Amino acid sequence: MLKVTEATVRFGGLTALDQVSLSVDAGEVLGVIGPNGAGKTTLFNIICGFVRPNSGTIELDGRRLARIRPHQLAGLGVARTLQGVGLWPGLTVLENVMVGLRHQAKAGLVSAVLGLPRSDRSEAALRASALEAMERLAITDVADRQATGLPYGIQKRVSLARALAGSPRLLLLDEPASGLSSAEMTEMGGIITGLAESMAVMLVEHHMDLVMSVCHRITVLDFGRVIAAGSPAEVRDNPAVTAAYLGNAVDAPGASA
Repeated sequence: MLKVTEATVRFGGLTALDQVSLSVDAGEVLGVIGPNGAGKTTLFNIICGFVRPNSGTIELDGRRLARIRPHQLAGLGVARTLQGVGLWPGLTVLENVMVGLRHQAKAGLVSAVLGLPRSDRSEAALRASALEAMERLAITDVADRQATGLPYGIQKRVSLARALAGSPRLLLLDEPASGLSSAEMTEMGGIITGLAESMAVMLVEHHMDLVMSVCHRITVLDFGRVIAAGSPAEVRDNPAVTAAYLGNAVDAPGASA
Protein backbone atom coordinates (compact mmCIF):
# COMPACT_ATOMS: atom_id res chain seq x y z
CA MET A 1 0.00 0.00 0.00
CA LEU A 2 2.77 2.45 0.97
CA LYS A 3 6.26 2.33 -0.49
CA VAL A 4 9.13 4.66 0.36
CA THR A 5 12.17 4.30 -1.88
CA GLU A 6 15.61 5.73 -1.09
CA ALA A 7 14.23 8.84 0.62
CA THR A 8 16.86 11.39 1.63
CA VAL A 9 16.20 14.55 3.65
CA ARG A 10 18.81 17.16 4.49
CA PHE A 11 18.41 20.17 6.74
CA GLY A 12 21.44 22.29 5.96
CA GLY A 13 24.44 20.15 6.84
CA LEU A 14 22.33 17.60 8.75
CA THR A 15 21.14 14.47 6.97
CA ALA A 16 17.90 13.45 8.72
CA LEU A 17 17.13 10.56 6.35
CA ASP A 18 19.72 8.82 4.21
CA GLN A 19 18.31 6.68 1.38
CA VAL A 20 15.59 5.15 3.53
CA SER A 21 13.40 2.50 1.91
CA LEU A 22 10.46 0.60 3.42
CA SER A 23 6.96 -0.58 2.61
CA VAL A 24 3.78 -1.54 4.43
CA ASP A 25 0.92 -3.65 3.10
CA ALA A 26 -2.77 -3.82 3.88
CA GLY A 27 -3.45 -5.91 6.98
CA GLU A 28 0.07 -5.36 8.31
CA VAL A 29 1.55 -3.49 11.26
CA LEU A 30 4.99 -2.09 10.44
CA GLY A 31 7.02 -0.81 13.36
CA VAL A 32 9.61 1.95 12.91
CA ILE A 33 12.00 2.21 15.83
CA GLY A 34 15.31 3.80 16.66
CA PRO A 35 17.01 6.05 19.21
CA ASN A 36 16.03 9.69 19.61
CA GLY A 37 17.12 11.65 16.54
CA ALA A 38 17.14 8.58 14.31
CA GLY A 39 14.78 10.14 11.76
CA LYS A 40 11.45 8.54 12.68
CA THR A 41 9.44 11.77 12.86
CA THR A 42 11.05 13.07 9.67
CA LEU A 43 9.97 9.85 7.96
CA PHE A 44 6.36 10.42 9.02
CA ASN A 45 6.62 14.05 7.94
CA ILE A 46 7.68 13.23 4.38
CA ILE A 47 4.84 10.73 4.05
CA CYS A 48 2.37 13.38 5.26
CA GLY A 49 3.73 16.20 3.11
CA PHE A 50 5.07 18.38 5.92
CA VAL A 51 8.62 17.90 4.60
CA ARG A 52 9.72 17.30 1.01
CA PRO A 53 12.54 14.80 0.53
CA ASN A 54 15.63 15.98 -1.34
CA SER A 55 15.54 12.74 -3.28
CA GLY A 56 13.67 9.45 -3.38
CA THR A 57 10.02 8.59 -3.95
CA ILE A 58 6.86 7.91 -1.94
CA GLU A 59 4.08 5.82 -3.48
CA LEU A 60 0.58 5.03 -2.27
CA ASP A 61 -1.16 2.18 -4.08
CA GLY A 62 1.46 2.48 -6.81
CA ARG A 63 0.76 6.19 -7.33
CA ARG A 64 3.68 8.52 -6.76
CA LEU A 65 2.98 11.24 -4.19
CA ALA A 66 5.26 13.92 -5.57
CA ARG A 67 3.62 17.01 -4.08
CA ILE A 68 1.25 15.74 -1.41
CA ARG A 69 -0.17 18.35 0.96
CA PRO A 70 -1.15 17.51 4.55
CA HIS A 71 -4.78 18.52 3.98
CA GLN A 72 -5.04 15.99 1.13
CA LEU A 73 -4.15 12.98 3.29
CA ALA A 74 -7.66 12.15 4.51
CA GLY A 75 -8.99 12.15 0.96
CA LEU A 76 -6.32 9.60 0.06
CA GLY A 77 -7.30 7.36 2.95
CA VAL A 78 -4.37 8.25 5.21
CA ALA A 79 -4.68 9.31 8.86
CA ARG A 80 -2.07 10.18 11.47
CA THR A 81 -2.10 10.58 15.23
CA LEU A 82 0.21 12.93 17.11
CA GLN A 83 2.77 12.12 19.80
CA GLY A 84 0.53 13.77 22.37
CA VAL A 85 -3.23 13.99 22.00
CA GLY A 86 -3.80 17.34 20.26
CA LEU A 87 -7.39 17.68 21.46
CA TRP A 88 -9.36 20.91 21.20
CA PRO A 89 -10.06 22.49 24.62
CA GLY A 90 -13.67 23.44 25.14
CA LEU A 91 -15.02 20.76 22.80
CA THR A 92 -16.67 17.52 23.84
CA VAL A 93 -15.30 14.10 22.96
CA LEU A 94 -17.83 13.77 20.14
CA GLU A 95 -16.98 17.19 18.72
CA ASN A 96 -13.24 16.42 18.84
CA VAL A 97 -13.78 13.19 16.95
CA MET A 98 -15.97 14.95 14.38
CA VAL A 99 -13.04 17.26 13.62
CA GLY A 100 -11.41 14.19 12.07
CA LEU A 101 -14.14 14.30 9.43
CA ARG A 102 -13.42 17.86 8.32
CA HIS A 103 -12.54 16.64 4.79
CA GLN A 104 -16.11 15.30 4.49
CA ALA A 105 -17.80 18.21 6.23
CA LYS A 106 -19.87 20.95 4.67
CA ALA A 107 -22.42 22.66 6.87
CA GLY A 108 -22.62 19.82 9.37
CA LEU A 109 -19.28 20.08 11.17
CA VAL A 110 -19.21 23.87 11.31
CA SER A 111 -22.74 24.06 12.68
CA ALA A 112 -22.15 21.27 15.20
CA VAL A 113 -19.05 22.93 16.66
CA LEU A 114 -20.15 26.58 16.45
CA GLY A 115 -23.88 26.15 17.00
CA LEU A 116 -24.88 27.68 13.65
CA PRO A 117 -27.95 26.81 11.52
CA ARG A 118 -27.18 23.54 9.84
CA SER A 119 -28.09 20.77 7.49
CA ASP A 120 -29.50 18.07 9.76
CA ARG A 121 -28.74 15.36 7.23
CA SER A 122 -25.08 16.35 6.89
CA GLU A 123 -24.58 16.61 10.64
CA ALA A 124 -26.29 13.27 11.25
CA ALA A 125 -23.91 11.54 8.84
CA LEU A 126 -20.88 13.10 10.52
CA ARG A 127 -22.14 12.19 13.98
CA ALA A 128 -22.81 8.60 12.91
CA SER A 129 -19.26 8.18 11.56
CA ALA A 130 -17.77 9.73 14.70
CA LEU A 131 -19.85 7.56 17.01
CA GLU A 132 -18.87 4.44 15.08
CA ALA A 133 -15.18 5.21 15.63
CA MET A 134 -15.84 5.96 19.30
CA GLU A 135 -17.72 2.70 19.75
CA ARG A 136 -14.77 0.85 18.27
CA LEU A 137 -12.63 2.28 21.08
CA ALA A 138 -15.27 1.96 23.84
CA ILE A 139 -15.56 5.69 24.56
CA THR A 140 -19.17 6.42 23.59
CA ASP A 141 -20.06 6.74 27.29
CA VAL A 142 -18.01 9.95 27.49
CA ALA A 143 -19.28 11.44 24.21
CA ASP A 144 -20.65 14.58 25.87
CA ARG A 145 -17.76 15.12 28.31
CA GLN A 146 -15.10 17.79 27.82
CA ALA A 147 -12.29 15.86 26.17
CA THR A 148 -9.37 17.62 27.82
CA GLY A 149 -10.77 16.97 31.31
CA LEU A 150 -10.66 13.18 30.94
CA PRO A 151 -7.87 10.83 32.13
CA TYR A 152 -4.92 10.77 29.76
CA GLY A 153 -5.52 7.19 28.67
CA ILE A 154 -9.04 8.12 27.54
CA GLN A 155 -7.72 11.22 25.78
CA LYS A 156 -5.39 8.96 23.81
CA ARG A 157 -8.39 6.94 22.66
CA VAL A 158 -10.23 10.10 21.67
CA SER A 159 -7.25 11.14 19.56
CA LEU A 160 -7.18 7.72 17.93
CA ALA A 161 -10.94 7.76 17.33
CA ARG A 162 -10.55 11.09 15.54
CA ALA A 163 -8.05 9.48 13.18
CA LEU A 164 -10.32 6.46 12.62
CA ALA A 165 -13.48 8.48 12.00
CA GLY A 166 -12.62 8.96 8.33
CA SER A 167 -12.16 5.18 7.79
CA PRO A 168 -8.50 5.36 6.70
CA ARG A 169 -6.78 2.60 4.75
CA LEU A 170 -3.38 3.60 6.13
CA LEU A 171 -2.97 4.71 9.75
CA LEU A 172 0.23 6.34 11.00
CA LEU A 173 0.56 6.04 14.77
CA ASP A 174 3.11 8.34 16.41
CA GLU A 175 3.97 6.94 19.86
CA PRO A 176 0.46 5.74 20.76
CA ALA A 177 1.65 4.26 24.08
CA SER A 178 3.42 7.35 25.42
CA GLY A 179 2.11 8.30 28.84
CA LEU A 180 0.04 5.13 29.25
CA SER A 181 0.12 2.77 32.22
CA SER A 182 1.14 -0.86 31.76
CA ALA A 183 -2.50 -1.98 31.68
CA GLU A 184 -3.47 0.77 29.22
CA MET A 185 -0.53 -0.17 27.03
CA THR A 186 -1.72 -3.77 26.90
CA GLU A 187 -5.18 -2.56 25.89
CA MET A 188 -3.67 -0.33 23.21
CA GLY A 189 -1.79 -3.32 21.83
CA GLY A 190 -5.07 -5.20 21.44
CA ILE A 191 -6.62 -2.19 19.71
CA ILE A 192 -3.75 -1.90 17.21
CA THR A 193 -3.89 -5.62 16.43
CA GLY A 194 -7.60 -5.30 15.74
CA LEU A 195 -7.12 -2.27 13.50
CA ALA A 196 -4.77 -4.20 11.23
CA GLU A 197 -7.69 -6.40 10.20
CA SER A 198 -9.10 -3.53 8.14
CA MET A 199 -6.14 -1.26 7.33
CA ALA A 200 -2.37 -0.94 7.12
CA VAL A 201 -0.73 0.45 10.26
CA MET A 202 2.66 2.13 10.52
CA LEU A 203 3.81 2.52 14.11
CA VAL A 204 6.55 4.70 15.63
CA GLU A 205 7.03 3.70 19.25
CA HIS A 206 9.68 3.59 21.99
CA HIS A 207 8.04 0.88 24.11
CA MET A 208 9.67 -2.26 22.79
CA ASP A 209 7.26 -4.65 24.52
CA LEU A 210 4.40 -3.14 22.53
CA VAL A 211 6.37 -3.07 19.28
CA MET A 212 7.42 -6.69 19.57
CA SER A 213 3.91 -7.86 20.41
CA VAL A 214 1.92 -6.10 17.67
CA CYS A 215 4.24 -5.63 14.68
CA HIS A 216 4.56 -8.06 11.79
CA ARG A 217 7.77 -6.40 10.60
CA ILE A 218 10.10 -3.76 12.04
CA THR A 219 12.41 -1.24 10.40
CA VAL A 220 15.18 0.21 12.58
CA LEU A 221 16.64 3.66 11.93
CA ASP A 222 19.83 5.11 13.36
CA PHE A 223 21.27 8.48 12.33
CA GLY A 224 18.81 8.56 9.43
CA ARG A 225 19.78 5.20 7.94
CA VAL A 226 18.08 1.81 7.97
CA ILE A 227 20.33 -0.46 10.00
CA ALA A 228 18.00 -3.45 10.28
CA ALA A 229 14.67 -4.71 8.98
CA GLY A 230 12.74 -7.91 9.44
CA SER A 231 10.52 -9.81 11.82
CA PRO A 232 10.48 -8.90 15.52
CA ALA A 233 12.69 -11.92 16.27
CA GLU A 234 15.20 -10.99 13.58
CA VAL A 235 15.42 -7.39 14.76
CA ARG A 236 15.68 -8.36 18.43
CA ASP A 237 18.68 -10.60 17.72
CA ASN A 238 20.47 -8.14 15.42
CA PRO A 239 23.75 -6.89 16.99
CA ALA A 240 23.50 -3.58 15.10
CA VAL A 241 20.20 -2.84 16.84
CA THR A 242 21.65 -3.59 20.26
CA ALA A 243 24.61 -1.33 19.55
CA ALA A 244 22.36 1.52 18.35
CA TYR A 245 20.29 1.44 21.52
CA LEU A 246 22.94 0.59 24.09
CA GLY A 247 26.15 1.92 22.56
CA ASN A 248 29.50 0.25 23.11
CA ALA A 249 29.94 -2.29 25.89
CA VAL A 250 31.20 -0.89 29.21
CA ASP A 251 32.90 -2.52 32.14
CA ALA A 252 30.74 -3.51 35.07
CA PRO A 253 30.98 -1.28 38.18
CA GLY A 254 34.00 -2.21 40.25
CA ALA A 255 35.77 -4.03 37.42
CA SER A 256 39.51 -3.53 37.23
CA ALA A 257 40.93 -1.19 34.58
